[in-house]
Amino acid sequence: MTEIVNYYLDIINELCPMTFVKTKLVIEKMQSGDRLEVRLRGGEPIRNVPRSVRELGHLVLSLEPEPGEPVDGIHKLYIQKS
Repeated sequence: MTEIVNYYLDIINELCPMTFVKTKLVIEKMQSGDRLEVRLRGGEPIRNVPRSVRELGHLVLSLEPEPGEPVDGIHKLYIQKS
């Protein structure tokens, strides 16, 4: 993704539900229109964090695996606060 990112969060060492809790805490500090890049790992965070972000009404711009990572490996999630 080549868009400007205003915030960055690395939660690859966190487990659910802390993955979403930490993501939500950053989103709460953001202004409407700001973008957040979240680095996360594993099947459960990859499924749960984007779903929970959408449920809060924010926009998931993309979810992409890092180069060379397996399906359940490290991903980058891009969020825009509504």
